[in-house]
Amino acid sequence: MQYSGSRILIEGLIEQGVDTVFGYPGGAVLFIYDELYKQRDRIRHILVSHEQHAAHAADGYARSTGKVGVCIATSGPGATNLITGIATAGMDSVPLVAITGNVSTGLLGKDSFQEVDIAGISMPVVKHNWIVKKVDELAEVIREAFIVAQSGRPGPVLIDIPKDISALTAEWTPGKKSDRKKKAGPDDVFSARAKRLALRNERLTYTDEDIENAAKMLKEAKRPVLYAGGGVIIAGAGDELTQLAERLNAPVALSLMGIGAIPGDHKLCTGLIGMHGTVASNKAVQKADLLVAIGARFSDRVTSRADMFAKTAKILHLDIDAAEINKNIDTTASVVGDVKETLIKILDKLPSKVATEWNGEIEKWKTHMPTTYTAAAQSDGIRKTALHPRFVIEETAKKLGHDTIAVTDVGQHQIWAAQFFPARKPRSFLSSGGLGTMGFGMGAAEGAKVANPKRPVVLFTGDGCFRMNCAEMGTLKTYSIPVLIVVFDNSTLGMVRQWQNFFYEGRYSETDLPGHPDFVKLADAYGLSAYRATDRDSFLKVLDAASADIAAGKAALIDAKIDKDEKVFPMVPTGRPIDEQIL
Repeated sequence: MQYSGSRILIEGLIEQGVDTVFGYPGGAVLFIYDELYKQRDRIRHILVSHEQHAAHAADGYARSTGKVGVCIATSGPGATNLITGIATAGMDSVPLVAITGNVSTGLLGKDSFQEVDIAGISMPVVKHNWIVKKVDELAEVIREAFIVAQSGRPGPVLIDIPKDISALTAEWTPGKKSDRKKKAGPDDVFSARAKRLALRNERLTYTDEDIENAAKMLKEAKRPVLYAGGGVIIAGAGDELTQLAERLNAPVALSLMGIGAIPGDHKLCTGLIGMHGTVASNKAVQKADLLVAIGARFSDRVTSRADMFAKTAKILHLDIDAAEINKNIDTTASVVGDVKETLIKILDKLPSKVATEWNGEIEKWKTHMPTTYTAAAQSDGIRKTALHPRFVIEETAKKLGHDTIAVTDVGQHQIWAAQFFPARKPRSFLSSGGLGTMGFGMGAAEGAKVANPKRPVVLFTGDGCFRMNCAEMGTLKTYSIPVLIVVFDNSTLGMVRQWQNFFYEGRYSETDLPGHPDFVKLADAYGLSAYRATDRDSFLKVLDAASADIAAGKAALIDAKIDKDEKVFPMVPTGRPIDEQIL
C-alpha cells in the first residue's frame, strides 16, 4: 500500500498500540495533523495550551500506565518547547516518543523560518533521536523508536520529520507491535537494526555467581535495609520487593520515585529517604550493615553527604542500568539486569525467613513522624483551625479513595504529598523527581486521567507552580477531563522561602507572590468549578462539593489557603549526613 509519510506515521503509532497523542499544531506538521483529522476515529489527539504541557501529559500517561507516551510539536519553537518535558521524562526513566516537524529537507541547515537543530538540542536528554530524510525509512524508525524507548532502562526518544517527508509517499507494510519482553519473531516486519535492538533485551548482563553472591550477602546481614527506587515500579517488581522485605524483616526506605513500590501502610515501609526523609529511613540506613539499593540511583537528594552515607554498610546494588553502578556511591557487589527477574532469582536462593537483629529500633524511629501541625498549633483560637497541608492531603485521599492517583508539581507541597499521601500501590504517585520541574503537574495529571478514566486523579500544586501551567485548565474543560486541583496557596515560593529562612538570614529575595490572580475567579473563567478554603471546616465542605463535580465528570479546583511560613520537616541541611536532620 502506498501511503504518505503522515499516514505511515499514524499507522505506525496505531501499530504500536498508541490510542492518544498530546500536541499542538504548526506549519511543519500540517500534513500530520490533516492525517490525524482523517484518522480521528482510530487515534485521539488532545490539544494542549503549550507544547511543554504536551510532553508532560505524555509523561503522565506513561508513568501511570507503563505504556509509551506520545507528543507532537511543530518545528522551531514548538520543538524547543518540548525539551523541558523530554528532559523531565529522561531523568525519571519514563518511556516517551516525541515527534517534531521540521522544515523540508532542502531547507535544512539554512536558518530557514522556524528551523532549529532539534536533534542536536535534544541529544543530551534523549536515549536516541532520528532525523527522517527518506520517507521509505519512516516506518522502521517508528518501530525502532518504540523499542528504544521501552528497552532496558526506559526513556524518551525523538523523531524529527521534515515537512516534505510527511507529504511524500512510500510502501507501507503492516507489522506487529514491538514487545520489549520478547525478541523479534519471523513475522515481525523489522529491519535488521530494529531486530538487533529487540534482541538486546534478551542479553543477560548478570551471572549465576552474581545471584549467589547477592543471596549470600542477604543471608549474612544482621541489619539489612532495602532502598527502593523508581526502577522497582518500572519493572513491576513491587511484590518481589515486599517478599524480600518480609523474609528479612528489613525496613524499606523509598526514594521519591519509589513511592508506591511497597504499600505505604506496610509495617516494614519506613517512607521517604534523604533530604526530607523520615527519621526511621535515614537512621536505619546509617545503622545498617547491608544496604540493598533496588532500581535506585543514589541521587544527591538521597545521599546528601556521600562520604558519610551508609558508612557502616556493605552496598548491594540491583539495577538494569550498568552505568549507575559505582556512579555516585561505591558498591560492594551488584547485579545488573531487570530487577523483577533478578529479585525472583535471589528469592529462590533464600530461606523463607532470615534472622536479623533490628530489635524494635525501627518501630521506635517510626514514631518520629512530622506530625505537628506547626502553624495550626499556636495558642489563639483562629490559628487552631488553620489549614495544614497534612490535613488537606489526608482528607483528600480519604474522600477520593484508595485507587486515587496523586500528581504533584515541585516544592513544599510535593514533599508534603510524598509524606502524607497514602500510596498503596505502584503508579499511584507521580512527581518530577530528577529534574524537579515546576509546571509538570497539570499536564501530567491530565495525561494520567486520560489514561486511567476510572481512577480518581488529584493534582497537589503550589501557587508558584500553578501560575506556570494554569492555562491547561482550558484543556481540562475542552475535553471534560475530571481532575481535582488542590492549590496550596501561601502567596510565596514556599521551598525557596524555607531555605532563605534557614540559610540566608531571612532575606526573602523575590520569593513573595503578591501579584498572583484569584485562582477561584481564574478557574471560573475557564469554566471549571472552583472553591476556596481557609480553615478545616470550610475545606471539608468544599471537598465534598468538588468531589461531587469530579464524580459528575467535571474538573474542579480548591484554593487552599495555608500559612506562608509553614515548613517541610524533617530536613537535612546541605552537606550534612542524612541522620543529622532538622525536625
